[in-house]
Amino acid sequence: MTADRLSLIGDAPTETLTDFQDDIARGMSRPLKRVSCRWFYDETGSDLFEQICDLPEYYPTRAEAEILRARADEIVGLVGDDTMCVELGSGSSIKTRRLLDAFFRVRGRLEYVPIDISPTALETSARELLDDYENLEVIGVVGEYERGFEWMAANADREKLVVWLGSNVGNFDRDSASAFLQVLRNHMTERDHLLLGIDLRKDKSVLEAAYHDASGVTARFNLNVLERINRELGGDFDLDGFAHEAVYEEDEGRVVMNLVSLRNQRARIEALDLDLTFLADERIHTEDSYKYSPAEIDALAASSGFELQERWLDRDSRFSVNILRPSARA
Repeated sequence: MTADRLSLIGDAPTETLTDFQDDIARGMSRPLKRVSCRWFYDETGSDLFEQICDLPEYYPTRAEAEILRARADEIVGLVGDDTMCVELGSGSSIKTRRLLDAFFRVRGRLEYVPIDISPTALETSARELLDDYENLEVIGVVGEYERGFEWMAANADREKLVVWLGSNVGNFDRDSASAFLQVLRNHMTERDHLLLGIDLRKDKSVLEAAYHDASGVTARFNLNVLERINRELGGDFDLDGFAHEAVYEEDEGRVVMNLVSLRNQRARIEALDLDLTFLADERIHTEDSYKYSPAEIDALAASSGFELQERWLDRDSRFSVNILRPSARA
């Protein structure tokens, strides 16, 4: 029975209405307004992101899947025989199935530890995996990444392959990415490994198309955050008054996503008792997506207490999957 192979531990969901209110109040009160990209992923936003991943312009999902399909057995061969697989921000665990397939081809068994803020998504994906893999055990950790780090430290006796895919590290600026990985490294032992998907620097036209597709799905994804404010916080944003923008800043190596006011206008957020004024062309910043060169990945690893063990690229050298090991502590 799948219930015998599933355990869920951790916190109640932390993405509460109060968190949303506080974050929007802070972000919209700044001279340069912003909304954190964490608020993209309500039910509608999550569905739209799944559509984005299938778009012809959006190469990262396909490129990462190509690498995992070709290299999964090799990845599993680099870790110990009793290694657990721990995934940060597991979501639906679709891409992780390529690794699970390899673990079962090579080892025939696995303990999988998905870490996700959504208990519903975590339990749903876990039960689907247990139906498909007879010798799989799932320990689901509900909470923010930090809750998962605590679980890892409490289970330091077990060797782990920590998986962080989708180039989610790119949502941090470079200093914050290094700081985050340092915290992760401090909760790992020298026997553990980190499998890290990172998008690469490339031509501006390719990157801007990936984040501003011709069919407008990414625009709807970006604008949905205003719809969420309207629905959950009593906002009255006119979505037709804002346009999606995605610009690649080559020197910084990042794609910047904004919502651009198309005219002088006002908006009110009733739950916050907040009245807002927008000038034409004023921007609400919603996301950064940093891209890396191989040398920048090496520098990121070194600055955060890791060393590169192996790196794989897709056939067009658009995306990288990197396996890192914690450096020996001084």
